[in-house]
Amino acid sequence: MNATQTGLLAGLLLGVAGATGGFLAFVITLVLGLIGLVVGRLLDGELDLSGLGRGRDR
Repeated sequence: MNATQTGLLAGLLLGVAGATGGFLAFVITLVLGLIGLVVGRLLDGELDLSGLGRGRDR
């Protein structure tokens, strides 16, 4: 299991543990799962966010 899968699993488990049923629980679990996925991809080196901090070149 790589860091992406571990991050996704951790986010989903935190969402399930912190939520209490209904649509709101689904949204919380989805958001935490996506956060876990992004963190895992960053740790694996599969996602590069360095371009987000740069201004426009004129």
